[in-house]
Amino acid sequence: MKQIIFTSRFVTTILTLFTVIIIPLSNGCRAPDQNTTGRVETQKKAEQPYLPGPELIDIQVAGNIEFALDLQRVLYNPAHNLFYSPWSISQALAMTFAGARSETEQQMAATLHFTLPQEQLHPVFHALEQALTADSGHDRSAFRLQITDALWAQLDFPILASYLSVTTPNYNAPLRAVDFREREETRQLINRWGSDQTDGRIKELVPRGLINGETALVLTSAVYFNAAWKTPFRKQNRYQGSFQLLDGREVTVPMMPQLALLGYHKEPDVQIIELPYAGERYAMVLLLPTVGTFERFVQELEPSRLSALLAGLKPTGIGLDLPSFSMNSNYLLKEALQHLGMVEAFSEADFSGISGTRELFIRDVCHSSFISVDEEGTEATAGSAVIIERKGGGPRLEVSVTVASPFIYLIRDNATGTILFLGQLLDPTQQ
Repeated sequence: MKQIIFTSRFVTTILTLFTVIIIPLSNGCRAPDQNTTGRVETQKKAEQPYLPGPELIDIQVAGNIEFALDLQRVLYNPAHNLFYSPWSISQALAMTFAGARSETEQQMAATLHFTLPQEQLHPVFHALEQALTADSGHDRSAFRLQITDALWAQLDFPILASYLSVTTPNYNAPLRAVDFREREETRQLINRWGSDQTDGRIKELVPRGLINGETALVLTSAVYFNAAWKTPFRKQNRYQGSFQLLDGREVTVPMMPQLALLGYHKEPDVQIIELPYAGERYAMVLLLPTVGTFERFVQELEPSRLSALLAGLKPTGIGLDLPSFSMNSNYLLKEALQHLGMVEAFSEADFSGISGTRELFIRDVCHSSFISVDEEGTEATAGSAVIIERKGGGPRLEVSVTVASPFIYLIRDNATGTILFLGQLLDPTQQ
């Protein structure tokens, strides 16, 4: 099939988060010039955006954390585990937000906690990406975080230059011209790109039926994370232990015991433990509410409380018994986002900043994720899809902790405070 690549940035790794934006529309502009092979590449890159100061980055990190915790409260279900990527969802919706105008723009900003104006927000996301992926000087073979974006556009669909002037430099998204009228071939092309980014973990990034002759734009983003523990657990010490569910029942799960110097803090209603990954740039943080208080803790957890808990962490010799677990999750986020106040984007939306018309609205926001935690480290992958259509991770023993009841966990970047992943483990036996 025909594919034109204007800029290219292709990376493969073990772990990947996805952000996908699918925009079905009508046709309407001349296709870019093609050579006889149907493929053109140019090395010219868009002018790089300015890099905002740390104070603006801190503002947006704080906003992203607020959104992460807001969404956790809405998605909470006592019958199911929870795992998603706040970063992936925020990034996907930020790229969509670039084309939002009027009340749609205001509601999205309020829901997503985008307090910066458009002209600052997107450069801040770019700067934050640079900060997240910067080489910290430690062993890169022990951990890796990388972000890649691409824009797949219908050959004859007119995208405003003003929209591309935001998405291209700020999200490093090369423009690839394809023909969505060749539905299955184009879908497979994008899915092969997605599979490459996840080492085959996610084989069907775009499900059958989402691409059709009216599709004009698919915006994809891959963020991948792979990290080994600073102090690995020993597989030979694994044992079968008990884990108490919210309803009081107990299940038998594989437990990983370890004696290590870890960040620890305790308050009457919660214990918090920080498990650093190799290099200590990244860490998994466990929030262990007192048995019987999990639901209340989730509903009352605010950014200020989380910040205070993190500030209380002190190096402590801990005998930790942690469940080994893995899980997959899939979400449709339309109702959750509407509950948080983002209403108009799903109905009488104004995304005229993308195509120059008000004919677009978000059909739904899909999110899929996977995480595996074992003795060696953490493997995590997640994907988001914003579907837009036309209207019509030998010290002295000081504390012994056995994680045997539901807990919250998050993977954060210690340098910026960004929450990359957030989850709740209610039942380790649940896949």
